[in-house]
Amino acid sequence: MKCGNEPMQLFEALRCGAKTRSGTPCKAPAIKGKCRCRMHGGNSPGAPKGNQNAFKHGRYTAEHLVQRRERVAVMEELRRLIGLVTS
Repeated sequence: MKCGNEPMQLFEALRCGAKTRSGTPCKAPAIKGKCRCRMHGGNSPGAPKGNQNAFKHGRYTAEHLVQRRERVAVMEELRRLIGLVTS
């Protein structure tokens, strides 16, 4: 992997290749095996394949939306019937 800023000494870490807001190069060490530091995205590989933590709660599944629409329709019908009885 070539990041463009080879270390000067044997034990010196590679520097991050990002620019700061002032335009100067970032001085933080790059994450091992990456060209960016932890603040500039070097340590954000994303979720691993087959991640089980990505499952959602199910509130917006098609089945739940249909059930919610049916409940709303029943409640509206009940309100209409109650309004007819009390009038």
